[in-house]
Amino acid sequence: MAEADVFHCEPRAATGTGGARQTRRDGWIPGVLYGGNAEPVAIRLKANEINNAYLRGRLRPQLAKIDVPGEDGQQPVIPRDVQIHPVKGMPVHVDFLRVDDKTRIDVEVPVRFINEEESPGLKRGGVLNVVRHVIDVYAPATAIPDHFDVDVGELDIGDAAHVSVVTLPEGVTLVTTDRDYTIATIAAPSSVRSAADDEEDAEAAAEGAEGEAAEGEAEGGEEGGDAGKE
Repeated sequence: MAEADVFHCEPRAATGTGGARQTRRDGWIPGVLYGGNAEPVAIRLKANEINNAYLRGRLRPQLAKIDVPGEDGQQPVIPRDVQIHPVKGMPVHVDFLRVDDKTRIDVEVPVRFINEEESPGLKRGGVLNVVRHVIDVYAPATAIPDHFDVDVGELDIGDAAHVSVVTLPEGVTLVTTDRDYTIATIAAPSSVRSAADDEEDAEAAAEGAEGEAAEGEAEGGEEGGDAGKE
């Protein structure tokens, strides 16, 4: 696991919409620290720390630490509710959940694909079709994996990688256990798919033409028979 990020905060007296706006005008980001055996506390966080963590993809549910003035040590926390500005695309509010080594949570862990350069399917022009970018697991809050590696080095065109190939650390379990769902496949190149589609269309057209010709011959035979009877 990567080293946990540390966020510095201060208690926030002004709450509500007006208080949150004032906090942002002062150059901070409002938030709430909750959970554990303590009461929720309104806090304000350093904007540069929060923004840097967000841009590095570190403001997702993973172990972090928060430094609270007047309290000994740094508390282990998990970012749980990150609100993003709809236009600027940056965090405007962050909630942190206090955790300990007994806390277990449902969390999405990113998937990383390895050995793509060795995949026979990709070497032949196939395309890695990612079905799931994350895997939902139930994990200890203090031991959430940074990512899962999925090896595609032996996959050929038409092959698939399923969740059963993922190695889970001790104490981590899948949320979905009733099926071995697909994480990624190696799809055929678009040129190959297009040629196959054209061939299928040509075969269908030929079969249709043969069917029409057979129907025409049958109708002609029936008309001839009627004429002989007259």
